[in-house]
Amino acid sequence: MAQHRYFIQTFGCQMNKNDSERIESIFSTMDFVETQKPEEADVILLNSCSVRQKAEDRIYGITRNLAKLKEKNPDLIVCVTGCMPGRDKDGKMGEKLDSVDLFFPTHDMVHLPKWLGELNPKLRQMEDLEKDYLALRPTLKKTYQAFVTLQTGCNHFCTYCVVPFSRGLEKNRPLQQILEEVRELAQNGCVEVTLLGQIVNHYIAPDPQYFSKSNIYNTSDFAKLLWEIHQIKGIERIHWTAPHPIFMTEEVIDALTLPKQINFLHLPVQSGNTQILQKMNRRHDRDFYLETVKKIRQKKPNIALATDIIVGFCGETSAQFEDTVSLYKECDFDISYNAQYSSRSGTLATKIFKDDVSHKEKKRRWWVLQELMEDIVLEKNQQYLNTTVQVLVENEEAGWCTGNSSEMKCVRFKGDASLVGTIVPVSIYKAGMWMLWGRKA
Repeated sequence: MAQHRYFIQTFGCQMNKNDSERIESIFSTMDFVETQKPEEADVILLNSCSVRQKAEDRIYGITRNLAKLKEKNPDLIVCVTGCMPGRDKDGKMGEKLDSVDLFFPTHDMVHLPKWLGELNPKLRQMEDLEKDYLALRPTLKKTYQAFVTLQTGCNHFCTYCVVPFSRGLEKNRPLQQILEEVRELAQNGCVEVTLLGQIVNHYIAPDPQYFSKSNIYNTSDFAKLLWEIHQIKGIERIHWTAPHPIFMTEEVIDALTLPKQINFLHLPVQSGNTQILQKMNRRHDRDFYLETVKKIRQKKPNIALATDIIVGFCGETSAQFEDTVSLYKECDFDISYNAQYSSRSGTLATKIFKDDVSHKEKKRRWWVLQELMEDIVLEKNQQYLNTTVQVLVENEEAGWCTGNSSEMKCVRFKGDASLVGTIVPVSIYKAGMWMLWGRKA
């Protein structure tokens, strides 16, 4: 009997990617095999993102195209999960997706085997899995590298953000469950873990009794967790995203100096103007963010810093935008993920503010930051010339290895496939804007 096939397409953030890895584990339990061709699949699953309207529009467009596949294969089951169904409180999104058979929020993935069996009795019949979907072990494409989710949801309600509506309020995973997952990853050859959370440094352990008595931290559960993971043999690099500035406490900043911590921090700011930050409900002002960056650099002077910025938020004047430009220069970021403000239904910003910055002006401001970032990145990368960086090799092609340094700089050097999944010292001889070239040291 031929095995059934599944196809997954993931949109959005690393957390969505980690959720898709859990869904792959569910399909594996049902004896499905993966296909890279949607036309070969018995089940197609789209893991959706809602952060921008364009992301939702892509789902609508893809599902319209999938209707043609369903005409050829009446047994094909199309599923949409992720942030769109998570925030579809009035059912209007689901109504637009005529060709979709299952439309469910992320946490309901545990019901997927039962639902699929009900839609197609030919599929393996199973009951629900774990009650908590976060307890499901992800299926990893790379054994040496893994995402580990610490929490889902958010309590902060930034006025532009859909996350509390799409993923619910903050829910922290049990400490024991997290540590068991990381130990299992290490035993299977994982050398780098990336810890995920909507506000990752606000992690609060529901079961703090599992912290070691010898833990060097006292007040921050997140810092304590970082210390615990550092004790796990086999894990060589630890990364986490995305923290909130107000939870960058002294202990969390100190944890940046732990030996396995990568030399990189992604710390979203969103705006450099205090009035706009207040309208965004970011809970910090410009001076607080700058002081936080100062403390981080005092503790770890050479750390590479990244951020997120939204341009053209409701009512943002040219002068307020210039505050963002000046903050960018003062922080001297290595990279910034810049976005033009997009009104999202259900958010407080849409309800109480007017999206009054023109698309043309948003685009202009985006380019101002983009060009500033490119100039700074190219200049900063020159400091790596004639230095040696530690690179986790992620792929090899035609005799060239590529991977990220501890500063999350993309590095390329000559090598063979045996180096994939290992950490290699590389001496840098050329520095471009988005790539460093080197030789194995």
